[in-house]
Amino acid sequence: MARFSWALASSTTAIVILSNIVLFNNLWWSVLVSAVVDDPSTTVLHPPQAGSNRHTMFLPLFPPPRNSSRIPSFSVDGKSRRHLQKSNTGRRHAWMALHDDLIVDGYYTTWLWIGSPPHKFALIVDTGSTVTYVPCSTCDPCGNHQDPKFDPKSSSTYQPLKCNENCTCDKNKKQCVYENLYAEFSTSSGVLGEDIISFGNQSELSPQRAIFGCENVETGDLYSQHADGIMGLGRGNPSLVDQLVDRGVISNSFSLCYGGMDTLGGVMVLGGISPPSRMVYAYSDPTRSPYYNIDLKELHVAGKRLPLSQSVFNGKLGTVIDSGTTYAYLPEAAFLAFKNVVMKELHSVKQIKGPDPSYDDICFSGAGSDVSKLLKTFPLVEMMFGKGQKLSLTPENYLFRHSKVPGAYCLGIFSNGPDPTTMLGGIIFRNTLVMYDRKNEKIGFLKTNCSDLRATLHV
Repeated sequence: MARFSWALASSTTAIVILSNIVLFNNLWWSVLVSAVVDDPSTTVLHPPQAGSNRHTMFLPLFPPPRNSSRIPSFSVDGKSRRHLQKSNTGRRHAWMALHDDLIVDGYYTTWLWIGSPPHKFALIVDTGSTVTYVPCSTCDPCGNHQDPKFDPKSSSTYQPLKCNENCTCDKNKKQCVYENLYAEFSTSSGVLGEDIISFGNQSELSPQRAIFGCENVETGDLYSQHADGIMGLGRGNPSLVDQLVDRGVISNSFSLCYGGMDTLGGVMVLGGISPPSRMVYAYSDPTRSPYYNIDLKELHVAGKRLPLSQSVFNGKLGTVIDSGTTYAYLPEAAFLAFKNVVMKELHSVKQIKGPDPSYDDICFSGAGSDVSKLLKTFPLVEMMFGKGQKLSLTPENYLFRHSKVPGAYCLGIFSNGPDPTTMLGGIIFRNTLVMYDRKNEKIGFLKTNCSDLRATLHV
């Protein structure tokens, strides 16, 4: 696990950062650099200290470069394709399985098929970045990832994205390129291209042409990553969601549903769904930040409101939710209040040392291995939103299993130090359907069994 302080420092010559990832024994930052800009308003996120030996993923969100939002508006010949937008009639959605495990692997992946004939790739699901990329056959050096590399020459439908005024071009001014800069000197770079992307046999969405990165170089920790690449779901082009919305093939929404503590995998839906009547909503202000944020007002533990000002959850970047962060991070005052109340509610367990000696995890033994009975020992937690709606969190939403002591659990919520940002990672939303309704500027939540989501949504 990693501990983080969101120290954002202004820089006169700053690199625009889209996302970063911290993985088990594998700290790296993923950064799309469309340009190095001379802009004092641009910020650089300093990396946390390494030294973890536990699978953790940390993907805070960062704004896309100002010129990148225009890239997907052009086809490979530079002509506008905004005219492809359609009405809601005939729109479909892509129903896609999620694989791996949030705690064990540090991330969730989904499968995309790219090219003609199609080749499968396992991509990390990341609402914190906007670029989707896979390793190219020309990648050198490049690690041994989950699937064979993408070979543009073997795809009859691949076309490079030609250099234009809206992208960063290669030195020959022929093709658009991207460059990723990682902590510990890891890098990823490649070219931008366009090809047919398919979403699997569970999807009713037909294959679509889309822009993605074809990686040519990767170094450092990225070299050893098991997953093939990243699927960017963030706000702003060239996010795959934005491309599909611009083409009019899906509505401006997508959903994620992560499995519970005893359930691997989950489900992702690109496009709109009919929300169940029990779904609760939080306002998500796209002008508040470029991140997926919610208007969190209060936290309740065992029915008791934490003695905090509502403004504590609105500092700096506000309250951000992100599929690429494993755990949750609260401002110092909120974390201390949360920890103190939780510990006062515990009577039948014993506090023990955590599984990782590098960190002072708050762990407890004696709760038993049956997740369904954890509420007998650990309190219910509730998040209260701006209009009075609340989302109840069971213990599996804020605990993770102790990897060395059976029947023991540790708090999966940590202090964000002096940084006032609240970051809610995937652990908070286990067995919770999270609907990113971007059109209506709200995010919906529904506690549910993600393995039975099709039955819940009647699809």
